[in-house]
Amino acid sequence: MAVAASAAISNSFTPSIRRALTSVNFFSSLSSLSSTTISFPTRQSHYPIISFQNPSFRLMVTSALNIETSDKVSPSSFLDHREIGILHFVKYQGLGNDFILVDNRDSTEPKITPEQAVRLCDRNFGIGADGVIFAMPGTNGTDYTMRIFNSDGSEPEMCGNGVRCFARFIAELENLQGKHSFTIHTGAGLIIPEIQEDGKVRVDMGEPILKASDVPTKLTANKDDAVVHSELNVDGVTWHVTCVSMGNPHCVTFGNKESKVDELNLLEIGPKFEHHDVFPARTNTEFVQVYSDSHLKMRVWERGAGATLACGTGACATVVAAVLEGRAGRKCRVDLPGGPLEIEWREEDNHVYMTGPAEVVFYGSLSL
Repeated sequence: MAVAASAAISNSFTPSIRRALTSVNFFSSLSSLSSTTISFPTRQSHYPIISFQNPSFRLMVTSALNIETSDKVSPSSFLDHREIGILHFVKYQGLGNDFILVDNRDSTEPKITPEQAVRLCDRNFGIGADGVIFAMPGTNGTDYTMRIFNSDGSEPEMCGNGVRCFARFIAELENLQGKHSFTIHTGAGLIIPEIQEDGKVRVDMGEPILKASDVPTKLTANKDDAVVHSELNVDGVTWHVTCVSMGNPHCVTFGNKESKVDELNLLEIGPKFEHHDVFPARTNTEFVQVYSDSHLKMRVWERGAGATLACGTGACATVVAAVLEGRAGRKCRVDLPGGPLEIEWREEDNHVYMTGPAEVVFYGSLSL
């Protein structure tokens, strides 16, 4: 009876929660693991409590959208735990681009190694994520520092969806309510997110970098110092690309009105762009379909993470590229597989602003 009931409830979970539940094998696979807890955000329950137990994993389901420990530990007290050898984390997602957030404010060194991050991000043997994000003490007068390990263990300069999740994580750690903004030091420089009254996060992403050598790309600049609508040969096929850096490198390519980004074989073509020899630091690649001068659709192959459901810096780079190529205006809705982002490239200050959601998926802890 319990098995049938759990199956019925799991079928009504959101995709992110179902993915989380299918990845719990990781916890029992760690030889040093003594216990693991996963807690989902609380919501009113109309379902009976179903308990699952094995020697190294315990889970309680109280509703189709609520998984929590029986102790009903509050998020703030949960994250205040400081047991030696135990990693407490919160999984967040921004339009399906998901991250493991770690409170690292007591140290300038990440609590886990890149190799451990790879294991945690594995969707079959780990928690499952596109990256691990560390909230660290501020640098050069900023409130906080954000560092990221990608799912392949590499460290990117920045992540747009990640910084929105970071902002919500900080608000939870500091018990902040309502509208708040703070300064964050990243590998891409200063980033300023602002949590809105509706819970979305608006981020000042700074100025786009267009100079070819700073993106960086070896493609020859053809518009001032920038690469705009330039030809790039990828595996015998000519693409027209515009190169933009939002603190991390992006290569943006637009299809014609007849082509549809959904029909692209991203798994095949994405790595060929990422590792092309004209991108010395590799690149993120955005494949874009234009609906109107204020509405774009985008799929992304992220450097170090592969095909993801969303990329905030990629959406910003896409709007910049669309403006440079004369395809769209400075304020656009960008549809990604995980949902829409609102992007504005302001002429007054040359800054790019991104607005979108960031939500908690679950809380967890594990032995390292």
